[in-house]
Amino acid sequence: MTTVAWFHCFSGVAGDMALGALLDAGANIDAVREVVARLPIEGWALAREKTQRNGIGATLALVDVKDTAHDRSFSDIRDLLATSGLPERVHARSLAAFTALAQVEAGIHNTTVDDIHFHEVGSLDAIVDVVGVCAALEDLGVDTVYCSPIAQGLGTVRAEHGILPNPVPAVIGLLARANAPTYGLDLPMELTTPTGAALMTTLATDFGPMPAMNVRTVGYGAGGRTLPERPNLVQVVIGTSSVSNPAGHDVLELAANVDDVTGEVLAHTITTLLAAGAHDAWATPIVMKKGRPAHTLHALCEPSAAASIRQILLRESGSMGVRAAATQRWPQSRTEETVEVSGQRIRIKRGDHRVKVEFDDAVAAAQATGRTVREILSEAEVAGYLHR
Repeated sequence: MTTVAWFHCFSGVAGDMALGALLDAGANIDAVREVVARLPIEGWALAREKTQRNGIGATLALVDVKDTAHDRSFSDIRDLLATSGLPERVHARSLAAFTALAQVEAGIHNTTVDDIHFHEVGSLDAIVDVVGVCAALEDLGVDTVYCSPIAQGLGTVRAEHGILPNPVPAVIGLLARANAPTYGLDLPMELTTPTGAALMTTLATDFGPMPAMNVRTVGYGAGGRTLPERPNLVQVVIGTSSVSNPAGHDVLELAANVDDVTGEVLAHTITTLLAAGAHDAWATPIVMKKGRPAHTLHALCEPSAAASIRQILLRESGSMGVRAAATQRWPQSRTEETVEVSGQRIRIKRGDHRVKVEFDDAVAAAQATGRTVREILSEAEVAGYLHR
């Protein structure tokens, strides 16, 4: 069984609205605070408030910050995430959102990703919103995210650069990058923010109506303003699904040939690609022209993430080019559980056909107990099968 979340953005979406919806759906606010607190930042607080919009009970996520600095570079935020010790999936999802926004902003301002300085999205409350949403998804055990078409307002909005068209260029750029469906409402106000658009277009694997699922819970996240004749809410539906797509799931396989990098660089590139949200990354040995021994670096990713994964592949490997091939993926449903071996807690992944032990946990347990890794792996796997 796979845990899924579907965001219904019928009044647009902002980062705090998505966070409020997940808290309303049952995410533990203390668990979210603990994850965000791993970031090397101070001067923030996260609270929630029960409210109503057009008679519908909802949660308002309240991020209070003392740091009023808005001007943080993409590299600043990337370093914050890298040094934070965030859970792997929280780090990957957060980095994907900021990477997508940086790439879109770079295109808007005709500059490079490394030269991008975020303004509103670089503020501390926006960082807490993004990491908080990803932490809340992790607390709820969400494996796959879906999203409805995303509503937009009209007119203009005031931003750091002055008066901008609504929706602002960053929002439109993010939607275009993900080929995300959208539509306009006759409301002269910003309904979808760059933070909200970055989260939805990088978290969601598909857009459309609510997917087939057994509904577990539902939550509503409130925006700060009241809209005429429409609840200013984001709805999130959390459920489980065992429905598989017999045609597979469409993904891209990116590849680059390199003949002048060390094994350490290959390993680092693979680790970086996985941390950035690639489904998988690996290297295969090849022989290039003139008999040169070389490797092909591969990365499997969502089409919406191809731009960010391609940039990482180029930057980290030093390759002069990347190619892509459309392919399909059939991920098997799995759950993550914990077993105990020699007093040490070890995570396992349980699928329909096997139990897989988290190797890093086994290494830590072996170091703590003085036993061999092989013994820990074997006992943890047996424990996993016994506790089915």
